[in-house]
Amino acid sequence: MMSPLRLVLTRGKVSAWRELSACAQAKATFATGPRQTDTTFYEFRTYTIKPSNMSEFMKHTNENFHFRTIHSELIGYFTMELGALNKVFSIWKYGNFAERTAIRAKLAQDKDFMEKYLAKALTMIDNQDSEIAYLVPWCKLDKPEKTGVYELVTFQFKPGGPAVWGDAFRAAISTHVHTGYTKLVGVFNTEYGLLNQVHVLWWNESPDNRAAGRHFAHEDGRVVAAVRESVRFLDSQKNVLLLPAAFSPLK
Repeated sequence: MMSPLRLVLTRGKVSAWRELSACAQAKATFATGPRQTDTTFYEFRTYTIKPSNMSEFMKHTNENFHFRTIHSELIGYFTMELGALNKVFSIWKYGNFAERTAIRAKLAQDKDFMEKYLAKALTMIDNQDSEIAYLVPWCKLDKPEKTGVYELVTFQFKPGGPAVWGDAFRAAISTHVHTGYTKLVGVFNTEYGLLNQVHVLWWNESPDNRAAGRHFAHEDGRVVAAVRESVRFLDSQKNVLLLPAAFSPLK
């Protein structure tokens, strides 16, 4: 028979273990998803151009944007064709925030960039927006080998992070990939900007191929089931057709 003192100590250990277990469960409940270990991030920049200056802005950029790209890695540069007008969209890659800070400082001191490109470009810009995003842990950036068009799909999810909607969303993306009608370029989770927002970048040979593929996917039971599960966590969605600029690494 256990002594009274030993019984009290044993019960105390069990109680402490239960408290630790409950604390761990609480942390798991409020976790927002897999830990971000890769410091590499992507900056999404969107510029709204004055409608009367759109053609002039793109001509100026085609001729002089090399003064900007010598400083950091450009992933893609696009004009928005459908879903938005008079906007240009670019994706930049940085190894960490210190690298971005150093590059921005160099840009401010680069007379060629400031005088030959930026000074004129600024007179044609109405608005600009910047977001910082990470590739989700289960996705790697893929660069299509052929030229085509791109679709940027932006999902705004209910608060809670990937721990709440991550699995269902990944399943929905995977089923679209498996249909084969479209190519996944990257899935990005916003860190600075609107939270619980995910950008998905797709590649298609043409807008018509994309339209035909979408009709096919809507008749695929696997896609329908996965999307139905994912939209339970969705607040809104926006699709934009992107056309790559002549100098864009993503063609």
